Amino acid sequence: MREPGFEHPPEEKLPSYLAARHGLRSWFLTTDHKRIAILYLVSITFFFLIGATAAALIRLDLLTPAPDLLSNEGYNRAFSIHGIVMVWFFLIPAIPNVLGNFLLPIMIGARDLAFPRLNLLSWYIYMIAGLITLFVVVTGGVDTGWTFYTPLSSVYANGAVVAAITAVFVSGFSTILTGINFIVTIHKLRAPGMTWGRLPLFVWSHYAVSIIFVLATPVLAITLLLLAAERLFGIGVFDPALGGDPLLFQHLFWFYSHPAVYIMILPALGVVSELITAAAHKRIFGYWFVAFASIAIAVLGFMVWGHHMFVSGQSVYASAVFSFLSIAVAVPSAIKVYNWTVTLYKGDIAIDAPLLFALAFIGLFVAGGLTGLMLAMLAIDVHVTDTYFVVAHFHYIMVGGSVTAFFGGLHYWWPKITGRLYNETLGCIAAVVMLIGFNITFFPQFMLGYEGMPRRYHVYSPEFQVLHVISSLGAALLAVGYAMPAFYLLWSLLPGGRRAPANPWGATGLEWSTSSPPPEHNFVDIPVVTRQPYDYPLAHPASRDDG
Repeated sequence: MREPGFEHPPEEKLPSYLAARHGLRSWFLTTDHKRIAILYLVSITFFFLIGATAAALIRLDLLTPAPDLLSNEGYNRAFSIHGIVMVWFFLIPAIPNVLGNFLLPIMIGARDLAFPRLNLLSWYIYMIAGLITLFVVVTGGVDTGWTFYTPLSSVYANGAVVAAITAVFVSGFSTILTGINFIVTIHKLRAPGMTWGRLPLFVWSHYAVSIIFVLATPVLAITLLLLAAERLFGIGVFDPALGGDPLLFQHLFWFYSHPAVYIMILPALGVVSELITAAAHKRIFGYWFVAFASIAIAVLGFMVWGHHMFVSGQSVYASAVFSFLSIAVAVPSAIKVYNWTVTLYKGDIAIDAPLLFALAFIGLFVAGGLTGLMLAMLAIDVHVTDTYFVVAHFHYIMVGGSVTAFFGGLHYWWPKITGRLYNETLGCIAAVVMLIGFNITFFPQFMLGYEGMPRRYHVYSPEFQVLHVISSLGAALLAVGYAMPAFYLLWSLLPGGRRAPANPWGATGLEWSTSSPPPEHNFVDIPVVTRQPYDYPLAHPASRDDG
């Protein structure tokens, strides 16, 4: 492999992908995977703001036990839009379509993804789905929740239900195209010498999540299609009054949506593996165990959907099997946490923002995973089903896990993406503020749920008010933490921002062997890989001078 730590890669002689072409046409008709990643970054940020606004309304309304801010229907629509937007238009595409799109071809020594035009088409499909979602928001939203449970959604729900279903249905095609593109790229476009045993763990995790994209998303698509048909034409599929079965909807929906949890978390696990190895400046402990753990999570993820249905009326024997499988899926996750911890042991560690985000991820992911094991136990799940305990668990995994890892990856690869260095001190402060704000927001919700506070209620017993107030105050602090990177990362792009070297972290990997930012086609010559992954040591900057 070309030495990724040398000072002046030949790619620096070429114009960067940002400077190679100019004008809006060059962006909206681009087939460069890096520019498409930037388009996704702008898009998901926009939808994140919509979902965050709905969350702010929810937390403000829950400051008091009475419905002071939102009506009953308004509250239902607020949490529905929050869930729909955050799940399908932020969490699922965030890491694969931004960081994965930008980095995966460079990491394997390719000049682009296998199907560049399909890559651009995936963004346009995503945006069409997003525009339909904006129509839903503007016309008042829906009150089904993000799960679209029947027969509520098929018969009784109010609002633009069919439009919301259509938006999610359309967005699924974007993820399928991304999955196909990643799988073919990893199989066919690896550089000479880039064997499966030399793939970065980031690539392994995206390979695993691409399998879920391709196999699980069509199940959701046909489920939503049947749901829309029932609502529009009265076809009896899920509505008992028409001879349908609402349990069938839950089986089909969760067959996709539990793997969707791993769609959100698997790429995050890949990001954290890269951050940990770079921070420890040593080869990750048990490379093959970490790599195959990603595949194991993807495979087992298809077998545990029934643990969402312990109180739905499914067979107690089926519930026992799903309980066992839900516990089993924790094993590969635990392998990753153990191996990260051992990798850090006696590592050549410098404290920086990406490492703090990675450590925050590990803590929050472990807390979310342990509470997931609790929910896998039938006796506990019966007690806390549909309470704030489930809300807290879900957010510890999805927000505490996926979003924290996304920010960690964005900070780590920001110099590569933009060619600029951000203020490291502010990055570290933001990581700490996010961690503190997140725990103040969601840890009280574990107590609320265990004490019996049901989710999706905004009129509640006064005995729960103190914990709700604490949670809302934590949400305000969390919002500050999320807003901080928007300022100092964008500030780094101003004319006075400091230029980034090709490899500011002293990290290994082909992405660090090209210039910052990379040229349009990534490499002057396709590199030949001769070394094992994470072949340290390289020169490790103990810290960056923020000036």
